[in-house]
Amino acid sequence: MLSMTMTFAETEKATVENAASNDAVEVYDMSVNMRKLSVALGLTVDQIEAVETVHNTFNAEMLFAAHYGTKEERDAQVKKAVEKDIKWMNYILTKDQYRKYLILLNTTLNNRGLNK
Repeated sequence: MLSMTMTFAETEKATVENAASNDAVEVYDMSVNMRKLSVALGLTVDQIEAVETVHNTFNAEMLFAAHYGTKEERDAQVKKAVEKDIKWMNYILTKDQYRKYLILLNTTLNNRGLNK
């Protein structure tokens, strides 16, 4: 009976750790509906493809950060990914579009607890 209890406790602990890990990964998932983002920012046809490419790279880097070492290392990877993303978006977007994009990005990062 004791061994069954211990086995159950270990399984329960593993399940809780896996659930916490999956929740953490979901926090770092920055997938967006590109059509809605395009409308919100008023993107031109030429900008849509460029923004989608940059955003896909950003999303991949954020998901990589979710699995990266310690919390401090993850935070550094998130900061690096965000800086790279805003650098490229600044190049692609107009000043007004970029301002709106920063508001959306900051809101998303704040809501997910990733903005330090």
